[in-house]
Amino acid sequence: MIGEGRIALNGVPLETPATILPNLNGITVDGAAVQAAAPTQLFRYHKPSGLLTAERDFTGRPTIYDRLPEGLPRVIPVGRLDLNTEGLLLLTTDGELKRQLELPRTGVVRSYRARAYGQVSQAQLEDLIEGVEIEGVRYGSIDANLERRTGANVWVEMRLTEGKNREVRRVLEHLGLQVSRLIRTSYGTLSLGDLPSGAVEEVPQHELVAFRKALK
Repeated sequence: MIGEGRIALNGVPLETPATILPNLNGITVDGAAVQAAAPTQLFRYHKPSGLLTAERDFTGRPTIYDRLPEGLPRVIPVGRLDLNTEGLLLLTTDGELKRQLELPRTGVVRSYRARAYGQVSQAQLEDLIEGVEIEGVRYGSIDANLERRTGANVWVEMRLTEGKNREVRRVLEHLGLQVSRLIRTSYGTLSLGDLPSGAVEEVPQHELVAFRKALK
């Protein structure tokens, strides 16, 4: 772009990228002033069950973008939740933050509550701390606890860092359970709390700063 003469400083086209700029004052691209990047925004979204975490679906199934409230800036989801999984989905305006949060080495802890049909013991769940291999796929350490039993169903709490495709469902099915409801309750230090289904709430800047520091 510099070689094409499209970038100028105070009306004079730049000739070299070796130009030190203390700020963006006077810089234009194709005659238009360059603005400083807008501050990162992060939102908590209580994704309902039955929505795809995608911008569009060519088969016509509803997506989160069909149901998000009006007035939001352009946002992108951090990771994804399956069609029938509900709960906390983070949305951000910052692609770099999205990528950082999705990197396996970042190790962000995700927490879930699952309702499932069948029987499982606390000992079986505690064995998941060592990880498990299912049909050739290795799943890392999972901190799982039996929350309570309600008739023929159990509620299980799970904490994991990998977030592989359908990981929670596959692991519980491996233990002989049939998952009927799956809710993500937290992502790192951010929790779903009492946010109503379908609602979006911006994370305050001081919480966003603390969240990013926790990542480091």
